[in-house]
Amino acid sequence: MKGSVAFLVAALLPMAAAAAAGLPRNEPVPGGVAVIELPATVTSPRVHFDGRRIMVVKHAGHWYAIVGIPLAAAAGTEELAVRMAGQRPRQIKFSVLPKRYPEQKLIIKNPQLVNPTSAELDRIEREQAHLRKLLDTWVPDRTPALAFIWPAAGPETSGFGLHRFLNGEPRSPHSGIDIGAPVDSPVRAPAAGTVVDVGHYYFCGHTLTISLGQGLYSVYCHLNRIDVKRGQPVKQDQIVGSIGATGRTTGPNLHWTVSLNGTPVDPHAFLIDTPATSPAVQKR
Repeated sequence: MKGSVAFLVAALLPMAAAAAAGLPRNEPVPGGVAVIELPATVTSPRVHFDGRRIMVVKHAGHWYAIVGIPLAAAAGTEELAVRMAGQRPRQIKFSVLPKRYPEQKLIIKNPQLVNPTSAELDRIEREQAHLRKLLDTWVPDRTPALAFIWPAAGPETSGFGLHRFLNGEPRSPHSGIDIGAPVDSPVRAPAAGTVVDVGHYYFCGHTLTISLGQGLYSVYCHLNRIDVKRGQPVKQDQIVGSIGATGRTTGPNLHWTVSLNGTPVDPHAFLIDTPATSPAVQKR
């Protein structure tokens, strides 16, 4: 490309080094997170992927791009656009590896939650547009929260990325994970951040969204109670609400979505207690 220099991400850094640096788990698959070392520079590079601004953090003297890969992405080569002060634009290529997610079949007793009416579809479209705009919002933060705790005292009952069938009809892949626990069990902030949205939505029920910095968001759905307000800062492990069964759900649970650069990614990439078994950080 004219006026640019291209790099291919090829060398690998052992995952233990990534964990020591405080970076999320590198798993460059659809729905995963790619952790890519950037060329050396004094000031923070500005990075874009597919037209969206990408998180950039500094660890151990190196800059890293933290890239959320859409679930719909195909395996192959992708490209970051990198701008550094006083230097020519660069393109950094990285590999997206294939991954297949299992299927899940659910029965929803209320048929309108599977096939909404036209009036309900209008509401759903407005709500989804609002949430997309919210999760696309870039919030500057030099040290975004990258180490999460498990947000509720319960087991994971439904995994990320599942190909879902509701009453036998195919639906979009599962954009988060579900944690099962009784109604009114406490829900805690996964990391320090700021509450940016509190609302009640058709599918998600009572919903809380926390900004964690640089396009990283934690979204809690189906809540029974929300204990914080829009604009309020929260600390890691702070109780922010309680588990419920509001919206489209088969029973009490916390649906937890983590969104990075406008795309849902597997929350396990950021969990502190996640075993370091993923591929290594990709280096230029």
